[in-house]
Amino acid sequence: MADEAVLIVDDNLTNLKLAKVLLTSEGYRVRTAIDAEQALEILTEFQPRLILMDIQLPGMDGLELTRLLKADPKTRDITVVALTAYAMKGDDEKALASGCSGYISKPIDTRRFGAEVARYLQGSGTEAKA
Repeated sequence: MADEAVLIVDDNLTNLKLAKVLLTSEGYRVRTAIDAEQALEILTEFQPRLILMDIQLPGMDGLELTRLLKADPKTRDITVVALTAYAMKGDDEKALASGCSGYISKPIDTRRFGAEVARYLQGSGTEAKA
């Protein structure tokens, strides 16, 4: 899946850097944002095929941002995958209801992360959970 564009939205700088390094090393073009507002700004100039969306963001949370993106004709076709460290019962259902294609739990499994992202880009990752 080399040269695919991915946006990672996460307010945890360690997780953001790890995900970026893992995906960049596999050939993805990666941009990052630390909150919803920065993500929206980046999306005016960058058209990713996939967004890895942290659910717990300061200000507008990731599920609200996903609903906003899915309501906009310019961004509705972007695959959004929820990414969160606070996996509680029902989070996967909330993520799917907001428009996410699936859900990956943190901490990121460095051995599986690239393959999980690739499955979502191929359209078969709806059951991929870490």
